[in-house]
Amino acid sequence: MKLLLNIKKEKDDLGKLVNNLANKLPIKTYIKQCIALFVVAISFNVTAQNPYDTGKKYTIGGVSVSGNTTFNEQTIVAYSRLSKGQEITIPGEETSNAIKKLWDSKLFSDIDIYVTKIEDNVAYLEIRLSDLPQLNEVKINGVKKGKIEAIIKENKLEKGTKVTENLKATTKNYLTTKYQKEGFYNTKVNINTAEVKDSLQIARVNMVVNIDKGKKVKIKDIVITGNDSLSDKKLRKSMKKTKQINPIRFLKRSKYVEKDYEEDLTKLIDAYKENGFRDARVLSDSLIVNDDKTISLHINLEEGERYKFGDITFIGNTYYTNEQLSRFMRINKGDTYNGVLLQKRIEDGNPDADDIANAYQNFGYLFSKIDPVEVSADNNVIDLEIRIIEGKQAYFNNVSVIGNDKTNDHVIYRMLRTLPGKLYSKADVVRTVRELGQLGFFDAQEIKPDFENVNPNEGTIDMVYTVKETGSSQIELQGGYGGGGFIGTLGLSFNNFSIKDIFNKDAYKPIPMGDGQKLALRLQASQFFQTYSFSFSEPWLGGKRPMQFSTSISQTKQFLFNPMTRRADKTQSFNITGISVGLARRLSVPDDYFTLSQALSFQIYDLNNYNTGLFTFGNGTAKNLAYTIGLSRDDTNVDPIFPTGGSRFSITTKLSLPYSLFDGVDYKALSNEYDLLDKSNPTDFARAGEIDQERYKWLEFYKVNFKGEWFTQITKNLVLRPNVEFGFLGAYNNDRGVIPFERYFVGGDGLANFAMDGREVIQLRGYPNQSIQPIDRDGNTTNDGATIYNKFSLELRYPITLKASAKIYALAFMEAGSAFNSFRDYNPFNLYRSAGLGVRIFMPAFGLLGIDFGHGFDPLVGETGNHGWETHFIIGQQF
Repeated sequence: MKLLLNIKKEKDDLGKLVNNLANKLPIKTYIKQCIALFVVAISFNVTAQNPYDTGKKYTIGGVSVSGNTTFNEQTIVAYSRLSKGQEITIPGEETSNAIKKLWDSKLFSDIDIYVTKIEDNVAYLEIRLSDLPQLNEVKINGVKKGKIEAIIKENKLEKGTKVTENLKATTKNYLTTKYQKEGFYNTKVNINTAEVKDSLQIARVNMVVNIDKGKKVKIKDIVITGNDSLSDKKLRKSMKKTKQINPIRFLKRSKYVEKDYEEDLTKLIDAYKENGFRDARVLSDSLIVNDDKTISLHINLEEGERYKFGDITFIGNTYYTNEQLSRFMRINKGDTYNGVLLQKRIEDGNPDADDIANAYQNFGYLFSKIDPVEVSADNNVIDLEIRIIEGKQAYFNNVSVIGNDKTNDHVIYRMLRTLPGKLYSKADVVRTVRELGQLGFFDAQEIKPDFENVNPNEGTIDMVYTVKETGSSQIELQGGYGGGGFIGTLGLSFNNFSIKDIFNKDAYKPIPMGDGQKLALRLQASQFFQTYSFSFSEPWLGGKRPMQFSTSISQTKQFLFNPMTRRADKTQSFNITGISVGLARRLSVPDDYFTLSQALSFQIYDLNNYNTGLFTFGNGTAKNLAYTIGLSRDDTNVDPIFPTGGSRFSITTKLSLPYSLFDGVDYKALSNEYDLLDKSNPTDFARAGEIDQERYKWLEFYKVNFKGEWFTQITKNLVLRPNVEFGFLGAYNNDRGVIPFERYFVGGDGLANFAMDGREVIQLRGYPNQSIQPIDRDGNTTNDGATIYNKFSLELRYPITLKASAKIYALAFMEAGSAFNSFRDYNPFNLYRSAGLGVRIFMPAFGLLGIDFGHGFDPLVGETGNHGWETHFIIGQQF
């Protein structure tokens, strides 16, 4: 039988396999080759016939290709690196390398090389192979239709993909793990393929993916034994992701995920370590399937004994003294032993943590190593040595940025705190990443700092920041019906503008960009009003230090509504023209998160036959020359759209000149005359207008605003944002009175279509726009705005996606606020309260969009019950 097999193979193609790639070929091919070699070897012993001499050099006389493949023969031969006239050994390295290279192409499912003929020292070879099949169609069963597209994309199951065993295995593992993480512990995935038979000479298969998620496996109970010192409740609470069924718990559902359970067992032991039980361990744990398809987890513990901290000594420290390191540790002799706290005080892992590792890394000791070693545990008192290897201080050698295709290098490099030759500081690296993210030119989630060429011996490192450009310009083009007519808006905001290239036609792609300047244009019009504004800012005036120069020009025209024609009366108008110039400078004390800003502004309010009752004069002008000074601090991180930590606060004071001190007008006499006038009498009303025109010819006032907000990441995906606001508008001269301009209007979405009288519109969701007006002690209210307001809010934010193309987050809020006309009426606890839900969507091209559903709990004036629900649309502002 062996002889016949050998003769048959020799008759067919000499049957001599010339490669043996035990460590290089897939198992299937390797086994097949082993069998062939085994048969050939035995037949050689029987017949003693060998068409070639092992180890002898041969010249390739030709290479042919056969098998089920659509690839061109010349292409395959060229790719194998076997060519006519080449000298090779049979069997030898050349044929082994040829097969390996063809396998590495991942295009074939079966590859062999045969000797078909030998003439003297000339050998003729044949490459026999089969193409891997392409994916034709994929059908996924067991999931909702809306999930199918995501599964196809995540597993790269697009049409034309080469179907390998590895593709099927990774897809199966991905889907199994995915649904097990969602609590479907018994998920089963089967993948089948069927050959497509048609006229096309291409190997193709259809794939069917059957997903059987089964029912979610819920944890009926977690039974803990062996715990005498810590209660079951406390231990279960320490398990953050593995929870037993509790009908009143909503944020954490009961589901069993093996990986999460293993992590929670570690957290359970950490709970013991935090309470002095250094030797606590899990003796055993088991999973029991209950009759109702739930499971029970049984955990058996050994607590060990409780320990205390003894002496803590430091060894190897030269930069910091023992006293300084002790202050970082903040652990005293006799404290209950806490292994988790010990590790956090040494190296927390948080870049902002006040620990020893950060203390060293912030002063150049990148290569430092800190190890706590127990030197004694007598009488349950643990003495520790903190052994420190400081290493050499590291300096930045080369610092570079990659990925900025639009933003010019100097805009980025001026933000870097990690300069060549500067001592390494972890805090500077973290701060640089945060400030690059706050520019708004890059995707804050994608900024990555990487070390390169780290050289502990020389004490040098190279730093590379990788950034990803995102759209920094925005366009607002919208139309809508409101205020009694159609409102059209065109807004252009270029947040990475380059004014120096404004006359360079080659820079228009589509606009000059890259210098970090901001240019904004906004036009808005309806039949009742028109607004035009232009603003420009340069964040680094002079290019040497962060000093922002800004300027703006605006024009607003409001027409009075004629109830007879139901149209705007162009003969009755209220015009506001304004210009401002400002400088903002970053401070170095108390720290460099502070910014001092100053601005000078001038506005003219021009009333032309504008008799509305809002002011006692319908014709005249008021001029507003004001100086504004502000102090702010911002250390939020990292993403300006969705900060996860830090805080922002600002306090600003806006004030005019005290004209009443030097203009020679007797305002007390005017005030007394004004109080005696009968405003219902046309003559007296006209005189009241003349008095107000005199009092408000030049606006005299001072105004103080405060705003503070904090961001705290309470879990990985939940951020808490408290917010406090306060504003006060006052007068230098009580006889002159508080001006009717610059007032606060509280309520609604916080958006103002036009600033008719310099007003500030304050958001308070759950109530109509500008609906919360001051109420005096007599219960009277006006629509003239408030001189005092305060507001408190609390938001809980959850990110849905933070990709550069669109950042989306949901929020829940509670807020309360009110408006007052004087400190005599002021009561910070007399508030209008609300709560609700909302969504924010930030797209680089359109800015921030959002919607809020707020419920007002308190009645407005004239209402008897709580106000109820209001819907608010947010456009172009961030809250």
